Amino acid sequence: MHIHILGICGTFMGGLAALAREAGHRVTGCDAGVYPPMSDQLRALGIELIEGFGADQLALKPDVFVIGNVVTRGNALMEALLDAGSAYTSGPQWLAEHVLFGRHVLAVAGTHGKTTTTSMLAWILESAGLKPGFLVGGVPQNFGISARLGQGPCFVIEADEYDTALFDKRSKFVHYRPRTAVLNNLEHDHADIFPDLAAIETQFHHLVRTVPASGRLVVNARDEALQRVLQRGCWSEVLHFGTRREVPGGLCARGEPHAFDVLRGSLKLGRVDWSLLGEHNQMNALAAIGAAEHVGVAPDQAAQALGSFENVRRRMELRGEVRGVAVYDDFAHHPTAMRTTVDGLRLKLERGPGGGASQRILAVFEPRSNTMKLGTMKAQLPWALEGADLSFCLQGDYGWSAKEALAPLGASAVVLDKVDALVAAVVRVARPGDHVLCMSNGGFGGIHDKLLTALSASA
Repeated sequence: MHIHILGICGTFMGGLAALAREAGHRVTGCDAGVYPPMSDQLRALGIELIEGFGADQLALKPDVFVIGNVVTRGNALMEALLDAGSAYTSGPQWLAEHVLFGRHVLAVAGTHGKTTTTSMLAWILESAGLKPGFLVGGVPQNFGISARLGQGPCFVIEADEYDTALFDKRSKFVHYRPRTAVLNNLEHDHADIFPDLAAIETQFHHLVRTVPASGRLVVNARDEALQRVLQRGCWSEVLHFGTRREVPGGLCARGEPHAFDVLRGSLKLGRVDWSLLGEHNQMNALAAIGAAEHVGVAPDQAAQALGSFENVRRRMELRGEVRGVAVYDDFAHHPTAMRTTVDGLRLKLERGPGGGASQRILAVFEPRSNTMKLGTMKAQLPWALEGADLSFCLQGDYGWSAKEALAPLGASAVVLDKVDALVAAVVRVARPGDHVLCMSNGGFGGIHDKLLTALSASA
């Protein structure tokens, strides 16, 4: 089969392309921005990439066009294939029909922690010898790739609640039909398509409706929104995680996030000793352990596997250190994720040499997601950043003032409209022992390398 993918350089569609190529299909694709690293990864797989969405691509005559959700009406190629009556489908539907069908799908859903928890779960199954397939919205460092078909019956997938395509406004995850589904947490996000939290809860209940009676839902016991979802109706086994110790049946933790026992009620099942910090990662671990148990991996074996888990790229990833100033890259873009990331770095510093007393956190971020561009969560930004010593924000054409939003932070917040100006401002105040935390769900104009270069030049 020849498939031509519109929007191929997105994380999900790029992973789909890799899976299709591995399965022996001919794969071509196009995007408005064909750029590294995804372009390099895809070309290395022998996938032909075309810049732009020109109508002349109809001449490729693929068996089917696979449409990414970045494509809208008015797109020249989309209009041409509609006029021509060409065969087309969405990425999630193609994946469901050609990769996931007949497999035990383990899907990880939630506002936060999807990529990390999916990666943890895939690594647990790999360590157990199950050779799972997976599709992750990032690059797990244990694997070095974001997607593979695998050899066993299990397929682990990051289950995104964003809409499927211009012609299918259901969440992507309703196509996956998991037998094991993790519901990690739930907040209002994607304000460009969901008017409120209740609308997202409805989509999550659609996912719950697809899990068979023999399936398992692994659900965060502390999340009120998820409890409301289950109250709408539930037909599968439910395993709660993050419960109190006196609650029988659920999974909970005893100890610090970097070294803790995994308990079922008061019964110890295993122990996790690893390099990750933060209660959020402890909760992610419990979710992954609970999901792995459903396919036969004992909790003690899963906990042991997590001891060698290496996290995901762009999750508190150290990009370099110059003149004693460390520069990190992190994917955080929702206020809750930003606060969790800042708090996680603070905890890391406090546990390091000297207790972190003289080490500052300089938070550098851009409100790049569609939700943040709309200004829906601008009021939460001071709360998200209050754990940083200084904050630097890139002001884009968002229709709202980042300076006004960050006013509660006073002089500790700086807002500029150019990446280079932001770099210069950070370098002017940076001193040995500082930790510069760059947060964005995009490339942020190459700010990480620019910071390291500018720091070197100022030596």
